[in-house]
Amino acid sequence: MGYRVPKITLAAALTLLVIAAAGQEVQPAGSDAPKSNAGDQRAAATRAFLGLGSPPDKDAVARALPVYQQNCSFCHGPQARGATGPSLVTSDLVLGDDHGEHLAPFLKAGRPEKGMPAFAQLTDRQRIDLAEFLHQQVEDIANRGAYRLQNIVVGDAAKGRAYLKSHCMSCHTAATFAHFASKFRSPDQLQRGWIWPSRSDSSSLTITATVKTPDGVSLSGRVTQVSDFQITLIGSDGQTHRIDRGPLVEVQLQDPLAPHLAWIGALKNDDMHNVTAYLETNK
Repeated sequence: MGYRVPKITLAAALTLLVIAAAGQEVQPAGSDAPKSNAGDQRAAATRAFLGLGSPPDKDAVARALPVYQQNCSFCHGPQARGATGPSLVTSDLVLGDDHGEHLAPFLKAGRPEKGMPAFAQLTDRQRIDLAEFLHQQVEDIANRGAYRLQNIVVGDAAKGRAYLKSHCMSCHTAATFAHFASKFRSPDQLQRGWIWPSRSDSSSLTITATVKTPDGVSLSGRVTQVSDFQITLIGSDGQTHRIDRGPLVEVQLQDPLAPHLAWIGALKNDDMHNVTAYLETNK
């Protein structure tokens, strides 16, 4: 049974989404992988990374829509983003539920003392369907791997070339962007590739760390997992080391893409579209 991640800070969520996108492998132009499955594979990879659990039941979501609209939307909004009542897509109860095992009993009993009525008149099936509906709303927001893009080549290629020259050549050379578009199957992959290069394409982009424990032990290696509570390294000997983080544990991260992460916050939409349009011409 999948477990849905508890509510986290907005900054942490945005960071996770950026890293999740970075972790998605780009299919090279000559790959035999069917294009029709690329979107589903991307959505599944992002869902697994974010701990969203199994996909919501589409049939249950469809059944729940009129039930939600009649009983819930006036308070929580048409897509559970909030109205007179709170948003449900960041609710701990929703995020901690999988297939209605927590939400269905809660909906039946309600929380009248806090203004949440009981929905005992609904059937068990309807309450479980409502849980699936709410999980779908979380999926629609969190799982960017499920987004379907149409045409994103809408910028000015000449301006994109000028932007690269003035903003990127202090770290890169012209060879970096030569035949750049030929490395990707679609413009959306190209755009993701130049904004946040895939770590799987180059060992030079691997995140490494040095960890010093309170007893004086120093460990270094490639980072495979990091959170506020634990960091996992693979050392040069191939051994895996999991270290619980605390106030006396020193962690020094070395991330080659740190400048990219800092720069992304200042990247304007027009510049992003212009650079993508330019790189798309570099076949």
